[in-house]
Amino acid sequence: MFSPDLITAARSSKAWPFQEAQRLAKRFRNGKTGADGSPEPVVFETGYGPSGLPHIGTFQEVLRTTLVRRAYEIVAAAEDGTPAPTRLVAFSDDMDGLRKVPDNLPNQALLTENLGKPLSRIPDPFEKYESFAHHNNAKLREFLDQFGFDYEFIAASDRYNSGGFDEALKQVLRKYDDIQSIMLPTLREERRQTYSPVLPISAKSGIVLQVPIAVIDAEAGIVRFEDEGEVIEQSILGGQSKLQWKVDWAMRWYALGVDYEMCGKDLTDSVTQSGKIVQVLGGKKPEGMIYELFLDANGEKISKSKGNGLTIEEWLTYGSEESLGHYLYANPKSAKQLHVGVIPKAVDEYWQFRAAIPGQPVEKQLGNPAWHLLRAASHDQVQPPHGAGDSLPVTFGLLLNLVGVLGAGATDEQVWSYLGNYVENASAESHPDLARLVAAALAYNRDFVAPTLSRRAPAANEAEALRALDAYLAEVDPATSAEDLQTQVYEIGKQEQYGFENLRDWFKALYETLLGSAQGPRMGSFIALYGVENSRKLIAEALARA
Repeated sequence: MFSPDLITAARSSKAWPFQEAQRLAKRFRNGKTGADGSPEPVVFETGYGPSGLPHIGTFQEVLRTTLVRRAYEIVAAAEDGTPAPTRLVAFSDDMDGLRKVPDNLPNQALLTENLGKPLSRIPDPFEKYESFAHHNNAKLREFLDQFGFDYEFIAASDRYNSGGFDEALKQVLRKYDDIQSIMLPTLREERRQTYSPVLPISAKSGIVLQVPIAVIDAEAGIVRFEDEGEVIEQSILGGQSKLQWKVDWAMRWYALGVDYEMCGKDLTDSVTQSGKIVQVLGGKKPEGMIYELFLDANGEKISKSKGNGLTIEEWLTYGSEESLGHYLYANPKSAKQLHVGVIPKAVDEYWQFRAAIPGQPVEKQLGNPAWHLLRAASHDQVQPPHGAGDSLPVTFGLLLNLVGVLGAGATDEQVWSYLGNYVENASAESHPDLARLVAAALAYNRDFVAPTLSRRAPAANEAEALRALDAYLAEVDPATSAEDLQTQVYEIGKQEQYGFENLRDWFKALYETLLGSAQGPRMGSFIALYGVENSRKLIAEALARA
């Protein structure tokens, strides 16, 4: 049960998942009910095209939809606090014809022979599953299960072949002319001549045909078309056809009773046309959000052909699942640059937000990204969610600085040895979240930091300040706290004799001469972690370059 104060706060929250949920709740002011008046779950949907493997875009759509789903369960909760019932459908459009053979797949000749056929009727090039689509559908389910999503998988092929879409397909034929009147004005003249909302599947070749059709009997599902010079009359039911994309999307909304689906900006026109078509069919356009697409490090659109994107495997190598969720949470309607350089900040921000949850009033918690992410895979109604308040003993940024000093050949054992200076009971078993980030920091340093690291020589005034810091460290107790070390670093930087206009210049000098980086951690924390004597060696190396 959700508490009254949580429900009240959720209904007025400005966090985007709650704003989406509030809009959806207005659609069902008394909850969603079936034809007989009995309660029904609100249906959320995400789509997947199985011509390729699941990717970071797949993850973001399922995650963001799940965040709205969880928010809706609170916003539309019953008076006694019972969560509003919901379902999340992960739909695979595996009846789509294969238009192009992806370069990165085996058995290219096999796929080329089957161009134009539904993905679910093409042999698996990996030779493991019943079809190409079955292979990629299995990968989708593995992918979603890996991240703990709660969903129901539906394959288009199952619904088309079993007759599950037959009634909706008959409705498409009944409304054929109305659908054409929506679609034809949006097409180029030459496309209008051959366009049909319904794509029959050839009984001869098995190919999804792009040919004009005539409706012969809508109630029986019979259409007429030409195939290889022969006039054919054929049923479109029972898996003998596929609908054009925008019509198919609308039919799916109609047949499955979809209430909410978001999509990328590239599908804005599809949302408009499909929204009109679903109304013609007798359904209602789902609520939804149009999100912006990713950009690369140069602000250019990400393209498969350019290879300028970032894979989810790469993110998880250099960061964490939670940090990816955190990065995707913020401002979905603004374009985001997606490259490895954004990972360290995302990791540390996530843990800062997570640690802050218990100290925040409920209204603030609902605007905290970590609060939403902790609830994404949760089925309980605990408030605050399990894991709220957890923190890391060291930041990811500090880990990266430590590993950077250790060099490209740094090992897991070395890092944990240094962590023992700073972290109580420092071991992977005691700190599993930290262990994952140690591995990520080693990989990030090896691939991106170490090849570019360059420690500059200190200027004369900087060298004098470094000598003062070294003199202090020569006398200090090695067990001195990070806070006390930080205080002394501050004090040295504030002394006029060293000529720093502000403390920022002093810290910048420390980062550039000792760590080889323009930015860095609190130096007191770094010295405590790396060790006083090791830090003195860094200073000596810097002074030797002066």
